[in-house]
Amino acid sequence: METKAKKITNIVTRKVTSFLSSRLFVLIALAVLQVWFIMFLMSALESISEIVTLVLTISSLLLVLWVVNKKQNLGYTVAWVILILILPIFGMTMYFFFSQRKMNPRDRSKVIKQYAKSIHLMRPRPGIFETMQDKDIRRQSAYIFNAAIEPPYENSEVRYLPTGEAFFAALLEELEKAEKYIFMEYFIIEEGVMWDPILEILERKAAQGLDVRFMYDDIGCASKVPSSYYKTLRAKGIRCEVFNTLKPILNSMFNNRDHRKITVIDGKTAFCGGTNLADEYINVTHPYGQWKDASVMVRGEAVFSLLVIFMNLWGFTSGDDESLDGYHADIVPARDACGIVQPFSDSPIDNNYISESVFINLISRAKDYVYIMTPYLVIGNELSTLLATAATSGVDVRIIVPHVPDKKLVFMLTQSYYAQLIKSGVKVYEYLPGFIHSKVLLSDDQTAVVGTINLDYRSMYLHFECGVWMHGCPAIQDIRQDFDDTFAISKEISFADTVSVPWYKRFFRAILQIFGPLM
Repeated sequence: METKAKKITNIVTRKVTSFLSSRLFVLIALAVLQVWFIMFLMSALESISEIVTLVLTISSLLLVLWVVNKKQNLGYTVAWVILILILPIFGMTMYFFFSQRKMNPRDRSKVIKQYAKSIHLMRPRPGIFETMQDKDIRRQSAYIFNAAIEPPYENSEVRYLPTGEAFFAALLEELEKAEKYIFMEYFIIEEGVMWDPILEILERKAAQGLDVRFMYDDIGCASKVPSSYYKTLRAKGIRCEVFNTLKPILNSMFNNRDHRKITVIDGKTAFCGGTNLADEYINVTHPYGQWKDASVMVRGEAVFSLLVIFMNLWGFTSGDDESLDGYHADIVPARDACGIVQPFSDSPIDNNYISESVFINLISRAKDYVYIMTPYLVIGNELSTLLATAATSGVDVRIIVPHVPDKKLVFMLTQSYYAQLIKSGVKVYEYLPGFIHSKVLLSDDQTAVVGTINLDYRSMYLHFECGVWMHGCPAIQDIRQDFDDTFAISKEISFADTVSVPWYKRFFRAILQIFGPLM
């Protein structure tokens, strides 16, 4: 026991030391200092002038009216209103710098301009919607196309990869086959057993003359790689870009992260899912017990949508003015085509909450069951009501979340939803071996979504995300089997478990739930 305790202590110490010495900590500290200075200045002015006090009071009330009348998620609105009313100076300061879901107008315009270049390439095959005999399925697919401008495909196949280890093995195999180009976009990379062989292949392929591009998110990697790591990759012949570079100034753009995980190889093969490129994702390290993740490998015509999703954000980040027309010639139909495959993306450039709407469509149209895997369960009134309504209507609704959390505060917030969901008939499971990072929804042995989207506010409202919606594919049976296997090693939480929690913990969770949208 002592050895185990000492081991855990050493791991925690290393992680804390690593964080305190990272540039992410420095940037957070600078942001906190800026917030403190603004609040100090406003408080000082308030203490010496009744007029300033009156102005701040009126300003906070006007801001509340503004927030209430904005078109946005109700939970998000309520959280900001309460914060502004309880702590006016702090609330107003935080709102002005961190509340905005959408990117600033200049960057939003750049993204829209980039997306406009590929719209003519994203036309569905004539008559494809009419081939979907199930009206509910047709409407789900039509929504994705109309909202995201990403069409459904028939001539494609999907292979489900239920673990990070399976993804890693398949990725290495496919990277070795590359002959023209490799495009990769990931939230997190970290040197180690997983990333090092991937980097070796990328460097070797670049030396052979392939177009090798890699893009990573700056905040995702801020405590993982040096700030100049992109120069290291460029020196190896890899075209590298860093999304949304962190700056030590208060800016709402801090919220908008590239949470996508995409690989596209030669226009023939693509990967999408929850797995980042670091050792914990393949269980070389075990910071949170056994790590479980899920991805899909796509072949055939649907690869083109993932290519376009990558290229659009690459163009925005790099500034390259590149036509995508030539890439269409690389796409070939899959040999073992399945049903309908429809990759899609979501981004904070408008008021279309595509990820949330895709989930709502799938859940609301389920007839027999809905199974969900998610690392975080931080949902608004819309989704919680929908899940409860589905369960009360007789649909078998089950949600698997971690048993060992990576973020304890967010896990307590996840647990705050247990009682209301279980009371309505939703079955909640905790994955006993450790941490589940999979983002998977499955319905009725027919339809599924696998991607990068967590069931939380950040994924559904603030981040750049992506997923693969599929219907009638053999991979869906593999997804079902993975759910069955995971249920078998998970613990179902009972309503009695939720009420046996001490009152002060339940009270704290209730407070967390109010401010959950801001976390």
